[in-house]
Formats: sequence, structure tokens, C-alpha cells
Amino acid sequence: MTENARGRFITLEGGEGAGKSTQIARLKAWLEGRGHRVTATREPGGSPGAEMIRKLLVEGPVERWDGTTEALLHFAARREHLRSTVWPALKRGDWVVSDRFADSTLAYQGYGHGIERRIFDQLYEVAASSFRPDLTFILDLPIETGLKRAAERRGSETRYESLPHDFHARVRSGFLEIAARDPKRCVVIDATGTVDAIAQAIADAARDRLGA
Repeated sequence: MTENARGRFITLEGGEGAGKSTQIARLKAWLEGRGHRVTATREPGGSPGAEMIRKLLVEGPVERWDGTTEALLHFAARREHLRSTVWPALKRGDWVVSDRFADSTLAYQGYGHGIERRIFDQLYEVAASSFRPDLTFILDLPIETGLKRAAERRGSETRYESLPHDFHARVRSGFLEIAARDPKRCVVIDATGTVDAIAQAIADAARDRLGA
């Protein structure tokens, strides 16, 4: 894929209850209003094979997998997602907006569960090579607020939400450290505001960073 031939890849990251799904829909509509074709997707999932792996990860008991096994499953799903959905869409010239990508694996399995960074880097190389998002929004909010929001929409996907408070604290710190280390790609968004205010902040940054 050449720079001029492909669309842009935007990811939204954050802890539980940060409002990513709502903002994905708002960003998609905003981009389409500006004349872009947009593919909205999610991780884990986003393709038939990856959705099958998603169920293994987000449902069932907390103790089902350890951090390394989770990372392996996430990257297996990621490879299938990229191959089946993301890369074809970008080659068509679509802009792709994804609810989570590899930063979530680093935050949850790396910072949260403590897997070594070298394992993450090796798995990333196998699954994605040099491919990276063009822009990443990290929706940040207090842990208690996010978990309360998540509980209000609780369905069957409760495995990560059920992990202890200190795990979610490490995840939040991890996301903020990821953003601090890669400020050219990452934008931290205050997710405690209104839906409209958050959507406006995301749209402004997408316009400024990517000329959307």
C-alpha cells in the first residue's frame, strides 16, 4: 500500500466504559459527512474468524487465561482482522476507524498482567510487521466512572470488567504512558465530558492531524 493509494487508520483506545463505541459511530458519521468512505470495526473481532476468538477472550471466568495466553489470542485475532478487514479497506481508499487495536494489548496484557514488552513486540512483528495506526485517540476517565458505565450496559462480555481495581489502575496508567511515549500518533481525550464535547475534540484532532 502506497501512502497516496490507501485510506487512513484511526484507533480509539481506553479502559472499560470510556465510550469508545459511541465515539466510533460519531467519528464515522463526521468523516462520511466530509466525503470519506469509512469502515468501522473493532478488536478483538472485526472479521468472522476474529469474532470467534473474541468470545474466548471477553466471556467466561477471569481465570480462564493468563496474560501470555491472552496476548497470543489477541494477536491471532488481530492478524485475521488486518488480513480480512483493515488492509482490504485501506487499499480501497476507505478510512478505517477501530474500537481498540494493539495499544489495548500492551495496556491490558502488558501493563495490566505484566507480560514482558519483548513478547508484545515479537507478536506485533509477526502479526502486523511495520503497520501502525495513523492516529490514536486514548479516551481517559477515572476507573470508578468507567466501571460504573460498563456495569450499566453489562451483557455477557464481563471478563475484563471483573478484574480487580488495581488491574484497571495499571491499564489506565499504561494507556497514558503509551500516549506520552508516542505523542505524534496519540491524542489523549478527556472522556468525562459530554458525548458532544468528546466528539468535537476527536473531530478537531482528526482534522488537525490528518487533514480529515
